[in-house]
Amino acid sequence: MAEPPTGRAYLRLILLGAAIGIPAALIAALFLASVHELEHWLWGTGEPPWYAVLSLPILGAIIVVLARRFLPGDGGHSPLEGLSTAPTPISYAPGVVLAALGSLSYGAVLGPEAPVIALGSVVGMITTRFVKLDKQGTAVVSNAGQFSSISALFGGPVVAGMLLLEGGIGLGARLLPVLLPGLVSASIGYLIFTGFGTWGGLNAPGLVVPDMPAYSGVHLGDLLIVIIVGILSALALSRVHLLGRRVAEVKLPMPALLLAGGLAVGLLALLARALGANSQDVLFSGQASVGVVATADSTKIVLVLLIAKFLAYAVCLGCGFRGGPIFPAIFLGVALASLGVVWFDLSPTLALAGGAAAGMAAQTRLIFSPLVFAALLVGAPSLDVLPPAVLAVAAAWLTTKFLDRRAKPTVETVAPAE
Repeated sequence: MAEPPTGRAYLRLILLGAAIGIPAALIAALFLASVHELEHWLWGTGEPPWYAVLSLPILGAIIVVLARRFLPGDGGHSPLEGLSTAPTPISYAPGVVLAALGSLSYGAVLGPEAPVIALGSVVGMITTRFVKLDKQGTAVVSNAGQFSSISALFGGPVVAGMLLLEGGIGLGARLLPVLLPGLVSASIGYLIFTGFGTWGGLNAPGLVVPDMPAYSGVHLGDLLIVIIVGILSALALSRVHLLGRRVAEVKLPMPALLLAGGLAVGLLALLARALGANSQDVLFSGQASVGVVATADSTKIVLVLLIAKFLAYAVCLGCGFRGGPIFPAIFLGVALASLGVVWFDLSPTLALAGGAAAGMAAQTRLIFSPLVFAALLVGAPSLDVLPPAVLAVAAAWLTTKFLDRRAKPTVETVAPAE
């Protein structure tokens, strides 16, 4: 990568980042609201009928097939390859939106982070139609849109900034000036949610799981449990990706594989329901269910959710749905930690923070972003649970790196834009 621009050229990129922030955040908010409203319309409230659990993932698969077959861009980046921060061409936007709606709102076990990043990049790329930039400037502006849009998902610019900062750390000191326009964009864009002056802003996406008990008095047993959770999270995520790759290698045409994947996801959710769990906790990204599994008091229910989510997540990674891989990984980490709540009376607050951080670290192979995310997730008690959560992240990261070295070549899950 060339040296970052300086002087007027650099100031121009910062101003462009600030200008991009608001439209990128608005588009992200519109997309997330559309996913939520469509999900509510399709599934209603409470436990849906069995035929809806079985048929809606298949219907969503049909929508994804149409998006991938007839619109440019193959519906966006494959979640099996992790997150990508490469610039997204403008022509890909309709396919990304349609494939993501067909996946996320219809029950696929993937998160919204990948399409949100892609749409933020598209906003940045639209800017290049009106402002002449070189290749490096185009990448910086694309990143600025990504920063702003993903801050809408993660409740502010901090997690988004850390996520993309760690993802591009290989660029060394040259990375900081490249990321500054993005941070400005994220901060300006987040005003859409917090408001300014007399305008109260939109309702910011809430990451905090409410009513979690305070955590105090760290015990040696707690530290041992979160270390084990970190190791198990890394092992579980490595098996998820292995199974996902096996699914992707099945010799079926793309439409048939997607339809089979939708059927498998519906059947797994129905099986979990038959065993006493809520099918809605098996379907979707898991973002709304981490509090449920963290406070569960039944070994049977936790194990049912853990196994069903594990299998459904692997199927969705490999069969061709479109979305992000982070939130289901967080759910798996929290589910593993919640076994410590049931078996060893571990604090559910520590289970939530440590499990979420371990799952995110195992999926992204990052360190600081998972800790920041965990702090936002538990809210006020975060200062007390972060020291044990650090051990969970360390165990997950070290185990993941060990597994990566054994299964060469290593594939990183967050690819920085050049």
